[in-house]
Amino acid sequence: MDRPLLSLRSALVFLLALLSGGAASGLTAVAGEGAARSLLAGLAATGLAVSFFNRLIAIDDSAVQPSDTVGASTVEEESNG
Repeated sequence: MDRPLLSLRSALVFLLALLSGGAASGLTAVAGEGAARSLLAGLAATGLAVSFFNRLIAIDDSAVQPSDTVGASTVEEESNG
């Protein structure tokens, strides 16, 4: 049980989605709508923001490379040049 419940990327996506939903809910409340409509607007914005930020924050495949492929790429570049 030493590993985290969520990855850093997932936590960032959910945090940004919650902040977006909170902002939408707050702006709706300030605009004069009722509490129920403000809550529904915030929940809708949160749901849409999860998929938006999930696509926006891409998984970086180049960050994690096995040590044996790092040397192979430099050999290929030298032989092609």
